[in-house]
Amino acid sequence: MSTNRRRFLSTSISAAIVGSTTAWTSASWGADAPPLALPKLPWEANALDPIISSNTVGFHYGKHHRGYFDNLNRLLPASGLTGLSLEALVKATADRADRVALFNNAAQAWNHSFYWNSLSPQGGGKPGAELGTRIDAAFGSLDELRKTVLANSAAQFGSGWVWLALDKASNKLIVVKTGNADTPIAGESVVPLAVIDVWEHAYYLDYQNRRADYASALFDKLLNWRFVEANLTTA
Repeated sequence: MSTNRRRFLSTSISAAIVGSTTAWTSASWGADAPPLALPKLPWEANALDPIISSNTVGFHYGKHHRGYFDNLNRLLPASGLTGLSLEALVKATADRADRVALFNNAAQAWNHSFYWNSLSPQGGGKPGAELGTRIDAAFGSLDELRKTVLANSAAQFGSGWVWLALDKASNKLIVVKTGNADTPIAGESVVPLAVIDVWEHAYYLDYQNRRADYASALFDKLLNWRFVEANLTTA
C-alpha cells in the first residue's frame, strides 16, 4: 500500500464511512490507544440488525477480533517486530514458516477491521455513477458483479474472505477469494476495496449453514459503496 494511501486512510476515511462513530485505519489508532489496540466499530453493535444481529457482532468483534489482537500482543515481545504497524507486520510475516502465528493473528486483525468498515447500516443498493461505470466495464453490470461475489463466496472451501479489489496491473476491478487468514495486502499486485468474511463465525448464529443467504444479504443491504469509492480513489 502506498504512502499516499496510508496517509489518506489515517486522515480521511471517517468521511467515507456512513454512520461511522470511530474510523478504523491501518496507520492511525487514536491518541489514547497503543498501536495494536482493537479499534472501535464504525457503528453501534445493533446497527446492522436484522442482517447481522448484535449477538453475532458481540461474539465476532468482542471475542474473535479481540482475540487476534490479544494473541498478537502476546507474541510480539519475543518477535523482534515490536513497533511495526499492523500492515507492516502482515507484510513482514507473510510466507514465513517461522512466523505463521504472527502472520495469522496480524492478518486476521487487519482483515476484520477492514470487514467492519466494508459494511454500513446505510449500505447496499447502487454505487455512485463513477464506480458504477467501472463495475460495468469490469463485470458487465452490477448484477454480474453480485453473481461473481456470491459465486466466490459459495466456492470458498472452509474459512476465508471474498474481496472486491483493484488489480494494479490492469487497473480493473476484480473479485478474489483468500483462505483462512490470507489477505491481499500481503502482496503488492492487488488493492482491497471491500471484503465479505465467510468464516462460519461471521454468520452461523444468524444463518446457520446458509452462507449464500448471508453473503447475498450483505451485498444487497450492507455493502459500503462509499468505502469502496474512497479506497478506489486513493489506490
